Amino acid sequence: MASTLSDQLEEVRCHAEACLYSTGSVLEVRAGISAMANIPLPPSAKYRYIAAETMIIENGVNNNRKETIGSLQRLSTALNILEKYGCNLTSSSRPKYWRAVKHNNPVFRATVDVIQGGRAVLCLYGYSNQQPDGLSFPDEVVEPDIEKVAAVTLEVMSLRMELDMLIKEAHPHPEFFERIIPSLNQKDDFEPISDAVAIPSSLRESQPLYMSLASLSQSPTSAFLPVRTANASTSTSISTRHTDNCTICAIFPVAAHCNSCVQWLCTECDRLYHSSAERANHHRTVVTSSKMRKNHSSLLSWHCTHCTRVNSNQDILCETCERPRLASSGSAKDEFPQPFTITEWQCKSCTVVNAGSSILCEVCERPRLATKPPATPTRPTPTPNRPAAPVLGMPGDPDSQWMCQFCTYINYTPASVCEMCDLPRPEPTKMRVKLHPPSQVKKVPVLSVKPKDPPMEDPDLRRQKLMREEGLKLIQLIRDGEKKGVSPEEVYTGMRVSGDGNILPCDWLKAELPHLLDQICATATSSRAADLKAGQNQNGTGTAEDTGVEEEQTRGGGVTLSRAEAKLAWLSAGGDTERAAKQALRDRHSKVKELCSLGFTDEVRCQEVLRQSEGEVRGALSLLQRPLMEPFHQRMWSDQPEPPIDINHPDKQRVCRRLLAVYDLPSWGRCELALSLLQERTAPYSLDDVVQAVRESHDRDFIRRVLAKECPICLSEFPHSKMQSLTSCQCSVCCGCFQQHFTIAVRDKHIRDMVCPVCWEPDINDPEHLNSYFSTLDIQLRECLEPEVYDLFHKKLTEQALIKDPKFLWCSHCSYGFIYDGDQLKVTCFQCRNSFCAQCKKPWESQHGGLSCERYQSWKRENDPEYQRQGLAGYLRDNGITCPNCRFQYALSKGGCMHFSCSQCRYQFCSGCNNPFHTTCAVIHCSVTGLHAHHPRDCLFYLRDWEPGRLQALLQNKGVEFNTDTPPGTQAGLCGVIEQKDESGQQTDSACGAQTQPGHAGLCEKHYREYLVSLINSHSIDPAPLFNANELVLACRRYQVDDARGELEDDVTYYTRILEKLIDEVPLGDKVPRKK
Repeated sequence: MASTLSDQLEEVRCHAEACLYSTGSVLEVRAGISAMANIPLPPSAKYRYIAAETMIIENGVNNNRKETIGSLQRLSTALNILEKYGCNLTSSSRPKYWRAVKHNNPVFRATVDVIQGGRAVLCLYGYSNQQPDGLSFPDEVVEPDIEKVAAVTLEVMSLRMELDMLIKEAHPHPEFFERIIPSLNQKDDFEPISDAVAIPSSLRESQPLYMSLASLSQSPTSAFLPVRTANASTSTSISTRHTDNCTICAIFPVAAHCNSCVQWLCTECDRLYHSSAERANHHRTVVTSSKMRKNHSSLLSWHCTHCTRVNSNQDILCETCERPRLASSGSAKDEFPQPFTITEWQCKSCTVVNAGSSILCEVCERPRLATKPPATPTRPTPTPNRPAAPVLGMPGDPDSQWMCQFCTYINYTPASVCEMCDLPRPEPTKMRVKLHPPSQVKKVPVLSVKPKDPPMEDPDLRRQKLMREEGLKLIQLIRDGEKKGVSPEEVYTGMRVSGDGNILPCDWLKAELPHLLDQICATATSSRAADLKAGQNQNGTGTAEDTGVEEEQTRGGGVTLSRAEAKLAWLSAGGDTERAAKQALRDRHSKVKELCSLGFTDEVRCQEVLRQSEGEVRGALSLLQRPLMEPFHQRMWSDQPEPPIDINHPDKQRVCRRLLAVYDLPSWGRCELALSLLQERTAPYSLDDVVQAVRESHDRDFIRRVLAKECPICLSEFPHSKMQSLTSCQCSVCCGCFQQHFTIAVRDKHIRDMVCPVCWEPDINDPEHLNSYFSTLDIQLRECLEPEVYDLFHKKLTEQALIKDPKFLWCSHCSYGFIYDGDQLKVTCFQCRNSFCAQCKKPWESQHGGLSCERYQSWKRENDPEYQRQGLAGYLRDNGITCPNCRFQYALSKGGCMHFSCSQCRYQFCSGCNNPFHTTCAVIHCSVTGLHAHHPRDCLFYLRDWEPGRLQALLQNKGVEFNTDTPPGTQAGLCGVIEQKDESGQQTDSACGAQTQPGHAGLCEKHYREYLVSLINSHSIDPAPLFNANELVLACRRYQVDDARGELEDDVTYYTRILEKLIDEVPLGDKVPRKK
């Protein structure tokens, strides 16, 4: 038999465990738990993981049955919490902080921590790591052992169900528990009578009392019927007996009775039991038990499905979340309250939305609807017996439940204290009275009722009630007074003084207070006069002189109070007029003494100004100081100019005060420093210069250096405020030299000559520096130049900006510049009315019409005798110098000095490669100082040193033709190329005049080289292949090319390698003119 029961237990356990951690339904798990609890085995043999028998002995052994039942109820509550921990771990959506259990949780402290063996169950779940504030899973554990947790949770559920049945005296085998807890055999007179059906012991042993609830819907013939024996009458009497709970689950109330199978079923069991096809046609009758009818008639509340608040049955909207009551009338389901399920709830402390199955917040671990956790009692108060709670959060009869407002735990009547947090049950919300139309009521004769004697009223309660009424009345009066501008002190004092409860304090203050204040003022005046007269009588009769003094004291001693002073004294005295008069006199006397201590000794005047200022010392002080400030005010508001500061005035403090007031110096010490500097005999300083220098620094030596700056142009000394400097340098010149320099530069020089007269900075060739420099220079010149000179500066600055326009053209006849928007080649100058080509800038000829510039130049070389006579000199003239900045063309040779300065824009550049000349180099690792430029390797700057034969060889290697014969008609022996020469400081254009050489096409050697280099540049020929070893190494070092030589590298390999590296890394010049 024992083996059979063990096999049955193992079968039920395996099925329930699979349902718990898989997708099994709640009903299947509940049926398995119920079957495990009903198997007739002792706890030591039934429970495999938890020490059930030890937990029952340690937590349930007491002196009598009542205490034992209370201990078992606390153990059942703790098992309910442990069950929820296990269900959270086996759930597919575990809470966020499932890895730890905090000891400071009030629910945990009040339930699990007060029993023996609670933490051992948590260790079985996996919380084996001890923390300072609780338990947690070990760090190496990533996921809990679901199968083990499900097995432990199933045993916790089964033990809780057995304890609940034992408390209700509905356990089928209580002898197993009575053997380990002897006090359960004792019978108390105050035990609640259970309404469960008692099953005889003969029926318990006949067959096992469990069956999987899932088999109810699977098997058509087998059903979970009431236990039957051979005695039919006994069986019939048991089966036909009407109970309040379902005969299958024994938990939920009866909802229907089946006459075919003779079953009393709840709603869920009825649906599942009659889902079989063979039992679908059974006739069932809806049953309303006496208990249900009673509870249904007295149902006065409903639970909000959103926030779980218990509302009055007459409320349509929830009082907390204002959501409508989700219930429909007229259906069969409304007759029986259905279990409600909370899907989610929002924590009121941290606003996190938690799952409906969670009791604590996942983030802050605060219970539902919690504000501040109360102090946990050291010993929980035993609560009355209650019915067994549903499994897995499924509620039972809602009419016998109440929800704790702190932890939202569902408790059962008649318990008045929450079993979870030990807080008392809140008072039921008063129902809102709704008026209904009068209905016809049957008249019933009134029964005579003996009147009861009124209960004796407690004097303390009556006193408290009276104090509360008086306090509320005072608060209302204060609020009314605030609306009328009356302070609470005035309301309270007026209520005390008036004494009549029918008169409002505000009305009394408005009607009677002014007269009362006048009375206080008169009393104070008469009292002061009486005191002075009494003092005179005590002194006796004196001489006439003494009598005059006494009369003066009597005349001056009369005190006239203002109503404001009298009102303050009246409030401080609590409404007593005599005390208020004395208090007002004392206050007035202390204020007069305060004014006298400030230097105002006339008491009569002090009394008067205090009366005018209504007792305010600050207002009285202002009235006393006004006559003293009158001369200053008249001087401040007069139209006459302020008199100058006399430095030699004998009163130094007066001078310092004037400096401090007029020039707003930072301190008195700076004023004395400025005065000492101005009084020096050898110091030619002005007052404004000294004040400005002293305002910047307090160092005397530094101030002297600032006040004695030397101008580097005129060598005169000026203060720093009289010196001017440019933003491009640190040089400073006096204002006169600054103005004279830029006036001459604007009138007689170019715009690029407007630089510092001392260091000639900045370098205006840089466009970025040019724009920023002129923007700041314009502000400085606006203040110091004359209007016509400043207008000329703006005109030149505008022309400088127009030069950079791509449509700007220079006339080739008169050097006049203008903007040309046309698209024709022929352009007519607005100044000289001559025409020229917009593309090649050559004077316009009729033959140029209809021809491109290249074809026109080819025609001119073949048909123009004058051009043919000039030969290569004309070629060099046509391919002369073009300014890269303003695009102005010069019919000049490039030979000679490569440094060229444009006469139009003063731009300095190399005529061979168009790179700028500058003094501040922007090239990295450049160590050259002074004016210089950086040239590419194909620039005329380097190739002009080559022999003509070497240049010709370079052209021949690339297949480029060049001239060697002298053109016919040219002047023999002299070079006729036009070049720019510097004669007596003047730059003039004239012929070269040097001796020509045979084979140089009628040119001198210098200009013939220029001709050959122009061909090299026109065809973009790289001269590097003809470099010798020394030139190749120098070029690599000049252009920062690595020329390191290998250890085993011969000359040919080395020079070939660095040549290829130079050609690859350093390109030819990008600005070199390449006209063909």
